[in-house]
Amino acid sequence: MKTIVCNDCSSKSFAYLTQRQAPRTHLVLVRFTVSGSARFLSHMETLKVLQRACVRAGLHIEFTRGFNPHPKLSLPLPRPVGLESEDELLCFRMVWDPNGSSQGDLQSQIKNKLQEQLPAGLDLVSVRFAEANRSIQPRSAAYVFPATLGTIDEELREAVKHVLESESLVVERTAGPKSSTRKVDVRRFLKSIELQNNQIVVKCEITPSGTIRVEEILELLGLEASMLTSPVRRVSVQWQETW
Repeated sequence: MKTIVCNDCSSKSFAYLTQRQAPRTHLVLVRFTVSGSARFLSHMETLKVLQRACVRAGLHIEFTRGFNPHPKLSLPLPRPVGLESEDELLCFRMVWDPNGSSQGDLQSQIKNKLQEQLPAGLDLVSVRFAEANRSIQPRSAAYVFPATLGTIDEELREAVKHVLESESLVVERTAGPKSSTRKVDVRRFLKSIELQNNQIVVKCEITPSGTIRVEEILELLGLEASMLTSPVRRVSVQWQETW
């Protein structure tokens, strides 16, 4: 049997299998965190950093077709600029040799090789495989707003109560600098708001039609950036695998 190995990687785990045995493709799910100065990367900038890291790491992932092929990666849940996160997800499909390293060994290799190519502030948590025909969708997320001393007072408690008891919460959104505004009812996206010590924990639904934005939560609760001691953090995401 003939194998064609990626030039940037000596391991047969990253090989294409040809002729008698069909390649075995897996969906690779990479969970990572975003902190420090990396939080100022936009969604597209984060994606480009990860694309380049995958190429430099020698990971044999699927590429787009055409005159300018590039690695096919996706970040299913965009992260707003300035937001830290403890639960980001990178998805890509990769071909590997089932007669080579075990899945556990390959997952460890991917994690180590990829982490070496990432800048400070992007740290890998885990790597696992899923069936290639699966897709990953976010269903809910939790955010932590670290408040300054004295911010959580009776006025804020009343604001939280008002928000949760409201049947409708209409906000205005602008898609771009030249776009017109539109009104969106975001009440259905709010699951809960809890005041814990000096933290405001907000849990949100994520649907195919969208979700509530961090700046909208701040506005609804009457909070300003000066009332927070550190950046807002996305602390957990519920991910769902679908066919």
